[in-house]
Amino acid sequence: MVKQLAVSLTLVASSQLFAQSLPIPAQDQFFDHIARYCGQAFEGRVTEANFTGIESFQENRLVMHVRRCSENRLEIPFHVGDNHSRTWILTKTGSGIQLKHDHRMPDGSHDDATMYGGHTVDAGWPNAQSFPADAFSKEDFIRRRTPQSVGNTWHMFIYPGEFFAYRLTRPGRELRVDFDLTQPVDLPPTPWGYED
Repeated sequence: MVKQLAVSLTLVASSQLFAQSLPIPAQDQFFDHIARYCGQAFEGRVTEANFTGIESFQENRLVMHVRRCSENRLEIPFHVGDNHSRTWILTKTGSGIQLKHDHRMPDGSHDDATMYGGHTVDAGWPNAQSFPADAFSKEDFIRRRTPQSVGNTWHMFIYPGEFFAYRLTRPGRELRVDFDLTQPVDLPPTPWGYED
């Protein structure tokens, strides 16, 4: 009986591991929709903001650059005027897609607030994925005395040939930036902490 139970548990664990590593078509399509713009940059604008403290987003030119692409990773710097500190990193993990925000200082070192983000919790759609804050990010928000951020969810939308959007939501707060995919712009500088 004990041997039979052990075999059953092993089979269940194996099947769960196998299921977690299966491709998720909607996420693969989402990833590919972004990757098709690799090497191009696009200008954006704030289309939703119901809070203060993001004046730099509203007062500066916003440019996203799909800069580096591989089968499982996309690096997308987000430039705010002359601030080249932000890079969105999307990574296929085998159980979904992870979003991280890599924030750097002008000398290339990591900002104190960096590598926060989230992971998909469902298949999403080919045009839209959501990333609720992960455990690392929640702990980091508490450490940095911004506990209100533990409820963060980041969203990305892409409609090829039309627009890409980055959105942040949490109770009582929303920020959305839309980028025009119909008009590529000149490439921005290399983001802080990265090399050509």
